[in-house]
Amino acid sequence: MKSNFLIRIYLSFCVAGSLIMSAGHAFSQKNPVYIEPYPQLVKADARLILKTGYLVVPENRNKPEGRKVKLPFFFVRRPDQDAHKNISLYMTGGPGYSTTAGIDSISYHSGFLRYGGFIAFDQRGTKRAIPNLEADEVYEAIKQSYRESRNKDSLVLLAVKKSRERLVRQGIDLSAYNTAESIEDINDLRLALGLDSLNLVGISYSGGMMLSMAQIHPEGVRTLLLNSPLPTFVTYEETALNNINEALEQVFLNCAADSAIAYKNLKVSFQSYFTKLGTRRFPIMYLEKGKKDSMLTNYGKQELLDVIINRLNTGLVKTVPFVIFEIVSGRAEPYVREVLDGYFAGNTSVSLAMRYSMYCSGQIAFADKATEMQQEKRFPWLAGYVFNNVDHPICDCWQVPPVGKAVRTQISSLVPALITAGDVDPWCRPSYNRLIKSKMPNAQLLILHNKGHGAGYTAGGINYLDEFMKAPMKQLKAGSGGVSIE
Repeated sequence: MKSNFLIRIYLSFCVAGSLIMSAGHAFSQKNPVYIEPYPQLVKADARLILKTGYLVVPENRNKPEGRKVKLPFFFVRRPDQDAHKNISLYMTGGPGYSTTAGIDSISYHSGFLRYGGFIAFDQRGTKRAIPNLEADEVYEAIKQSYRESRNKDSLVLLAVKKSRERLVRQGIDLSAYNTAESIEDINDLRLALGLDSLNLVGISYSGGMMLSMAQIHPEGVRTLLLNSPLPTFVTYEETALNNINEALEQVFLNCAADSAIAYKNLKVSFQSYFTKLGTRRFPIMYLEKGKKDSMLTNYGKQELLDVIINRLNTGLVKTVPFVIFEIVSGRAEPYVREVLDGYFAGNTSVSLAMRYSMYCSGQIAFADKATEMQQEKRFPWLAGYVFNNVDHPICDCWQVPPVGKAVRTQISSLVPALITAGDVDPWCRPSYNRLIKSKMPNAQLLILHNKGHGAGYTAGGINYLDEFMKAPMKQLKAGSGGVSIE
């Protein structure tokens, strides 16, 4: 999925040191692991018990005596909260984002501590981890493509190759940055801290990873709290355009119920306009931030669809009909400049090379190109749209092996789970949630109306997570028209 996914920090999980023990207790771990201090990782109220550190584990568990990686975490609880039980562990999604970088402080009555102790844990290869797998060359290539009106794909591939060569020269094993290793990282941290089973909290990519953790280490999982999860057993590339189209269909359904005459035929106008657009490019004068002179560049279907799809989120979805109307009426330039601003800013939050390793091994390796192309025939208005910043050519260059079968197996589990989806999410659709539930009889699904990716657990003033955490096996009841529960 696109790297500009918004990081929905754990506050969507809630409303509103540490365990004092020596580092280095590995308990029953198969590989040598230990904890090193990481001072001042996060600020916390002095009354809280806080532990901050690096979990140090083998980069490649098939080579346990080889290179090590350091993964930041913090574990915080109030003195009256159990040091071993009712602990929630959160990893953000992506893949490629840092969890801890999005949390700068913890107050005594923080929502993070609403249900017990709380752990924030970084994925290997992300910003605060050692090593951090960046690929900033790619962002420069994208800028160059617009500045010089050159082919973006070819310039990006050259940058990907340079990034790979640089990281390999540093001795980094790119094949070791995958979902299977990250699952073992979670379990190793649990054991090193001496914790019982965890409430695992995930969003998007990390939601799928938490699901697989429950499959591979069921002893380590008490409940699953999954916000717009991408299951590891689905192949996203084969359903991506269908997902986007479904989200747009929800917008058009909303329009059909709207009294504004201008939007009554918006679906037909949208599909006709973008089907006919093809590969046409249009000139535009663009002023790059920090520059004095505007430059002539061009835009087309990709940029225009980005304008629309980037608005399929909780905060902006109500603007989508108007923006589509403006685009098909020939008034697209202000919105295109916004998209170009994003391209030129890059995404400093994501560790792009780590994303390549994770995504190539866990998704692209299993994607069938013919099935992907069938989507373009079904949805010609979306044909040619690049829906991800990782693709087959990039992964052919990156050269990492597929993740193992255990990670790609659909989970069958009795673990209680609360899973949420927004009905205008263009990436992780409610259909993914239903696939998860099909083999998890104790899972409950919240489908939230007019919410996008990272839909959260609250609707109509009701926090459904509160009710779930009180009694995970009890059936929830919808309290408003903005949510359905399955």
